[in-house]
Amino acid sequence: MAPRGHDRIGPHGAVSSTHHLGTAAAATVLARGGNAFDAAVACGFVLQVVEPHLCGPGGELPAVFVTATDPVPRVLCAQGVAPAAATADRLRDLGCTIVPGTGLLPATVPGAWEGWLTLLRDHGTWELADVLAPALGYAAGGFPLVPRVPAAIGTVADHFRTHWPSSAATWLPDGRVPAAGELVRLPVLAATWRRLLDEAVGPSREARIDAARDAWYRGFVAEEIGRFAATPVRDETGRDHTGLLTADDLAGWSAHYEDALVADAGSGWSVAKCGPWSQGPVLLQQLRLLAGLDLELPGGVATLDTVHAAAEAAKLAFADREAWYGDGATPDLLDDLLSDAYTDDRRGLIGPASDGGLRPGSPGGRTPRIGDYAGTPGAGRGSGTEGPGTGEPTVSRDGVARGDTVHVDVVDAAGNMISVTPSGGWLQSSPTIPALGFCLGTRGQMFWLEEGLASTLAPGRMPRTTLSPSLALRDGEPALAFGTPGGDQQDQWQLAFLLALMHGGLDLQAAIDAPTWHSTAFPASFAPRGWEPHGLVVESRLGAATLAGLTRRGHVVDDAGAWALGRMCAVGTGAAVPGGGGPGTLHAAVDPRSGVGAAIAL
Repeated sequence: MAPRGHDRIGPHGAVSSTHHLGTAAAATVLARGGNAFDAAVACGFVLQVVEPHLCGPGGELPAVFVTATDPVPRVLCAQGVAPAAATADRLRDLGCTIVPGTGLLPATVPGAWEGWLTLLRDHGTWELADVLAPALGYAAGGFPLVPRVPAAIGTVADHFRTHWPSSAATWLPDGRVPAAGELVRLPVLAATWRRLLDEAVGPSREARIDAARDAWYRGFVAEEIGRFAATPVRDETGRDHTGLLTADDLAGWSAHYEDALVADAGSGWSVAKCGPWSQGPVLLQQLRLLAGLDLELPGGVATLDTVHAAAEAAKLAFADREAWYGDGATPDLLDDLLSDAYTDDRRGLIGPASDGGLRPGSPGGRTPRIGDYAGTPGAGRGSGTEGPGTGEPTVSRDGVARGDTVHVDVVDAAGNMISVTPSGGWLQSSPTIPALGFCLGTRGQMFWLEEGLASTLAPGRMPRTTLSPSLALRDGEPALAFGTPGGDQQDQWQLAFLLALMHGGLDLQAAIDAPTWHSTAFPASFAPRGWEPHGLVVESRLGAATLAGLTRRGHVVDDAGAWALGRMCAVGTGAAVPGGGGPGTLHAAVDPRSGVGAAIAL
C-alpha cells in the first residue's frame, strides 16, 4: 500500500514548490494580501537563487492559469526563440550532428524575466520591488546550499577552473567546492537586479514593470548578453565556439498568451496544458488512451496491468511528440491527435507485451516523419556523464550533475490559480556572464539539425520544450494546479499522480506519495538524445510481483529504489480531493522525495 500522506489545508491560500524558501516567500506574500500571481512571481525569483542548478535568470518558463474573473484556462508562453543567426546549416558546418547541450551555441532568448514580469503586470497587484525583495535578499545576504547544489558544482568544478573562469569565480569560493549548508552570496546578480529596479521608473505600477522589462530586453542586460555571446567558450564538443545570440534577438522578442489545450480525462475531470511547442499534449494523449481501459490502483498502487498499459500509452504518445510536436504545429493537427477516432485506433496498438519500436501515428492521414538520428535507438539519455549540463532528468542516484527544473503552484481564496514550470540557465549550462552574474540557458539543444522535421532548428522558432505545467478542472470548474521537474519524465510522473488521484481515491499528498514509473523507450529531449527500447524505470514500492511481471512482458526494468522518481507539487480546491473536501478549503501537497520542497496552506 502507498503511505497515506495528508494535505495541508487552509481557507486563504495554498502554495507548493520545489524549495522551502520559495514556498515560504510565496506564503508570506499571500499572508500580506498579495494574490496567487504575486506569490508565484516572488517564489519564482527565489528559486532562481536557491536552486541555481535547476533554474536561473537566463532561463524560461511556461505557465497555465485561471483568474478569479475568468475560469477558462490560459497559457503564458515565455519560452525564448532561436537567434536570427541560428540555422541547421550553420551548426552542421561547425561539425555538429546534434545541437550541443552546453556552452553558447544552444542559447535561446532568455524568457524568464519577461514571463514573470508579464504575469505580474497583467494579473498581479504588487510592485516589482516588493516581489523581488526576498530573492534579492538571498542573493545579496546569502542562502544555504541544499546538498545537490555542491554535488552539481563538484562534478563540473574542474571544467569551471579550466574553461569557464567566470563560473569558477561565482561558484568556487577560494577555489573550492562549497559545502552543503554553506551560505553563498551572489553579489553580481544582486547588483543586476538593483540596477533593473533603478530603471523601473514610471507613472504607474504597470509602467514601472514595463520599464524594467525594457531595461532587460532593450537595455543594459541585452547589450551585455550580446557582448558575452561573441566570446568563444568551450562546450561539450570539446571545442570553443562563440554564441549566436545578439542584443537584437532580445529586443525583438516578447512573451505571449494563448488558449490552453484542454481535453477530457474521464470521471468528470479535464486537464489543461500548453500547446505542442511544449510536450504538454502527451499527457492529454496518454489520458485519452487510458480512458478506454480498465485501470486498477488499489490504495493508489498501480497493478501490473495498469503500469504496463501506461508505459505502452506513453510510448505511443511520445512517438507522436517526436513526429508532430513543434513550434508551428496547427490547431487542426492537435484536433486530429486528440480525436476519438485517432485515439481508438492508437489504443488498439497496446498489446499484452512491451513493444520496442517507435510508432508515431498518422493523424488525419498525415505521413509521420522522424529523423534518422532520433529513429536509431542507443546512446545515453542525457545522463550528464558526457559533459557539464547535458540533460534534464531528475538528479541521478550516482551523483552525476544534470540540469533539471523547478516548479511552483499557487491558489488563493479569490479563485486565482497558477501552475508554472521554470527552468534553464543552470549554473552548469554555460559560463556565468561576469557583468550580470547569471548564465544563459541551453534550451536550443532540443532542436534537430536534420531539415524538415517538426522541431528542426530555424531562426525565430521555439524549441519544443519539455516544460509542462498543468491545471485540472472537475465538472468544468478549476480544481487543481500541479506539475514536476524531470524533463521527459514530467508528463509521465504527472500521469501516475493523476491516476492515483482519479482512480485510487487518494488526496493530493497520498497521490504524490504513491509509487511511480516512467518509460525511456523514445528519443530523449537532451543531448546526447538516445533512447532505450523497452526501457522502463520503476519504484520498487510497486511490488516485487509487479516488477517481475513487467519483466516477463518484455520491459527492461530498472528498479530506481523505493522513493526515487518525481518532485511533484500540487495545490487545489476541495473539489480536487475525495468527498469534495470542506467548503472553501484550499489544499497543498509536495513530493517528499527531494527532501527540500515544501507545501503550505494558510
